[in-house]
Amino acid sequence: MKSDIHTQEPERTQRLLEIFPGVFSWSLILFPFWGSLIFPVAVAYYVIAFDVYWLYRSISTAFLAVIAHFRMQAAETYDWMGDVSVFPDWKRVHHVIIIPTYKEPLKTLRRTLDGLRHQTIPKTQITVVLSFEEREEEAARKKAGTLKAEYGSAFAHFMITFHPDLPGEVAGKSSNTSWAARFAKRELVDRRGFDITYMTVTSEDADAVLHPNYLAALTYSFLDHPKRHRRIWQAAIVLYNNIWRVPAPIRVLATIWSVMSMFLLMRRDRLINFSTYSTSMKLIDEIGYWDVDVIPEDYRLFFKSYFHYKGDLEVEPIFLPVYADAAESTSYWKTMVNQYEQVKRWAWGVSDDPYIIKRWLEAKDISFWDKTIRVAKVLEDHFLWPVNWFAITLGAILPPLINEDFSRTVLGKTLPQVSSAILTLSLVSLLVILIIDARSRPPRPADVSLLKRLFQPFEFILLPIVGFFFNALPGIDAHTRLMLGRYIEYRVTEKV
Repeated sequence: MKSDIHTQEPERTQRLLEIFPGVFSWSLILFPFWGSLIFPVAVAYYVIAFDVYWLYRSISTAFLAVIAHFRMQAAETYDWMGDVSVFPDWKRVHHVIIIPTYKEPLKTLRRTLDGLRHQTIPKTQITVVLSFEEREEEAARKKAGTLKAEYGSAFAHFMITFHPDLPGEVAGKSSNTSWAARFAKRELVDRRGFDITYMTVTSEDADAVLHPNYLAALTYSFLDHPKRHRRIWQAAIVLYNNIWRVPAPIRVLATIWSVMSMFLLMRRDRLINFSTYSTSMKLIDEIGYWDVDVIPEDYRLFFKSYFHYKGDLEVEPIFLPVYADAAESTSYWKTMVNQYEQVKRWAWGVSDDPYIIKRWLEAKDISFWDKTIRVAKVLEDHFLWPVNWFAITLGAILPPLINEDFSRTVLGKTLPQVSSAILTLSLVSLLVILIIDARSRPPRPADVSLLKRLFQPFEFILLPIVGFFFNALPGIDAHTRLMLGRYIEYRVTEKV
């Protein structure tokens, strides 16, 4: 169902803020083209500055990803329940797991629920809320009945709900999760008397498989933290469920994104919850639950909480993997389309920027530097999403190619060499990513030949092509749609 929110004429400030990201990204993308004719020297220094920026990000990513990798290895084998049992009130903690689902196959949902059944925390402390969409109709009812029969007695409670299409809502994960969380609060806290101060809530993607220690580690961190009700917990989202099966371009993307997810756990200043994450039910209840009129729910939840608590909110890392699916479909071409649409939906996170900027302007009771640094880092990631590929891949060759006079200058002759030297140094991070990925991904299945495994590192020669079609292009697609007011509909990534 299409929300009627976007059929109304947005206020002028809102539209200006929606236009700004697209104007910014298109300006930086086109600057080397027209600027090479008028200001070739300025373009050359812009390209060099961007290359240095990219080198810094690459080296810091590699360094911190290595540390995160070793911390995750230690956390995976650590006896978390041994530490949890030290707390006298650990049995009071109750975990509500919300799984919003729409057209997910039974096999995917069973795998997710099996991951919960294998948690080291007692299953009597877990409630699962499987939230279907009513618009899936009879198919959802059948899956609900099957899963209720199979898993109904596996946890303290196994609840099923059907999210209806409601006026003013945008169909998607955010509205579904909000519906399920309110349902869980009514059932557990209001009707059964559960203590909301000891309750966590996890928003889990339908294809996500939690590490067996996830809820134990969450329990420990929750009980150990003096501000447990002002915290969100985030683990590393690794796209390894089907990594051996997907085509090479998708595997390249999944590898980079998985290691980047590990790296982000080390950057508490940049860490924002995404995909699958946990927080306290008390926090969710106090802020008014997930917003129902947006598509990107994770960043919106963070900033809604951040400004509600006047900056007194942080995301705590959990150094454990959450296994998810890379984009896949029933054919090669459909898989490529699936991947493009998934990245476009992620890039649609830029639609949160007007909300974030307005809240930043309105928040007079938060430290200026704290809120500014936090917001600026998000805007940097969102605004530069479509720009990175163009600046790195084309930036250095355009000025001497377009401007013949500039090509005869010393700067014009040396620009491609200088840029190439800087970017070659950044390839160190790619080597680190390959090593971490090789150590982290699941063992090679029997039907995957050793020869194919040995040749997989060479798939990264596809990176420039993959970066354009599955990063830059969907990014600029999302920016342009927002700029023109052509709002996208929520599209679930197909699972096979």
